[in-house]
Amino acid sequence: MNSSETTLTPSLGPEHTELVVLSILNDQPSYGYAISKQVAARSGESFKIGPSQLYPLLTRLEKQGLVETDWEEIKSASSEPKAKGRQRKWYKLSAKGKKRLASRIEAHRRFTTLINSFIASVPGVEA
Repeated sequence: MNSSETTLTPSLGPEHTELVVLSILNDQPSYGYAISKQVAARSGESFKIGPSQLYPLLTRLEKQGLVETDWEEIKSASSEPKAKGRQRKWYKLSAKGKKRLASRIEAHRRFTTLINSFIASVPGVEA
């Protein structure tokens, strides 16, 4: 690679971040930390969504009615039986969220098709 070539590191914009999070929640309910781990794992560590990006997104999705939430009490194995555990918030895709996900997927597919129409015939570049 010569110095005039640039390697681009992929990044997720807000719409793509929403698409990714909704698709993970479409598979099964999850909590914040597990969602961030799934994003990293499913992208081969190419994409990461940190807490400062993930939790405001989850809050917005909840306020818009796209996800439903539930709380779970987590206790360590060594805690006293009557001791309170910490709370973990679980997120589940709502019916409205499933519609938004379908809309985001369709928009992404249209965009990809459009971009592919420009790059499909570029000489010297394999598909």
